[in-house]
Amino acid sequence: MKQKILFVVCLLFGLMFINAGLNKFLNYMPMPADLPEKMVKATAAFTEIGWIMPLVGAAEVIGGLLFMIPKFRALGAIIVFPIVIGILLTNIVAAPSGLPIALVLLAINLWVLFENREKYLTMIA
Repeated sequence: MKQKILFVVCLLFGLMFINAGLNKFLNYMPMPADLPEKMVKATAAFTEIGWIMPLVGAAEVIGGLLFMIPKFRALGAIIVFPIVIGILLTNIVAAPSGLPIALVLLAINLWVLFENREKYLTMIA
């Protein structure tokens, strides 16, 4: 039962990141009108730099795809982890209304990292 729940959660998590990553390339989701001023300025700055959004988008798509495939889930969790930390910190600093979702994403990512901990031990041993 635990494996089925983990699979469904990872499937939804992966689809969320694939959607977010594709949006960075295709811009099909409009920006919310009620975004805090700090978020608008940060997004404008990232867009101005030019290479950051495609890099993050590619990491989200690749990480999301790997997260959904059980064999590669450990790698996907590592790829997506810095993005989840960025989402969490952004919501703490600029948009606290999104904090519950950010905490759920962090919890899912930490759960998958914990479930695959034996695969990571070989990297540090």
